[in-house]
Amino acid sequence: MSPLVLLPGMMCDARLYGPQIAAFSGSVPLHLSPITEHETVEALAADILAQTPPRFALAGLSMGGIIAMEVLRQGPERVERLALLDTNPRAELEEVQQRREPQIARVRAGGLREVMRDELKPNYLADGPRRQDVLNLCMDMALDLGPEVFERQSRALQSRPDQQETLISFKGPTLVLMGAEDRLCPRDRHDLMHQLVENSTLEIIDGAGHLPTLEQPDAVNSVLKTWLELT
Repeated sequence: MSPLVLLPGMMCDARLYGPQIAAFSGSVPLHLSPITEHETVEALAADILAQTPPRFALAGLSMGGIIAMEVLRQGPERVERLALLDTNPRAELEEVQQRREPQIARVRAGGLREVMRDELKPNYLADGPRRQDVLNLCMDMALDLGPEVFERQSRALQSRPDQQETLISFKGPTLVLMGAEDRLCPRDRHDLMHQLVENSTLEIIDGAGHLPTLEQPDAVNSVLKTWLELT
């Protein structure tokens, strides 16, 4: 079984995939690659390729999916299968790039908690009984990573390349998955990725927003199990 490389989202760590690590650690070699040390997606992807096995399955959520597409661009022969969760293949829109500047300034001034609370976290999740627990976990992950990581990751997202051509050329088994109520990366992005990748499946997870790995872990694990051909 090829290893599964997991790439977390912005201001997230391995806890984003806690339910998946618990479900698959007994049957699949797992490798969690942080995406915290550089301010371009190209450098982040190069680091991942330098630290991972020769061939692997690759899954990324949100910013992790953006980095996964760059890993695929740089090392297409390394990626056996691909899972893109709640992400976006396009370059960042100019208005979104500009919105990041005041966020970065607030974070530099000591406002990481407030930026996460007021501007980012309200867009993350669907309503449900686990919403507050997941929001609390998101805040813990963000505060543990800190303001320097926030700025580096924001810069990487601002300058990211469009990856549509990268996806067109990939022929491996591909899962495109999203939470049905994801407002950050809505349905049209996922329809596009599904159309671009010839050998892809689109899965919509009900009762989830931007972080279905935590919001609806059982449903996500079931889909991932099929993608990994563990059934």
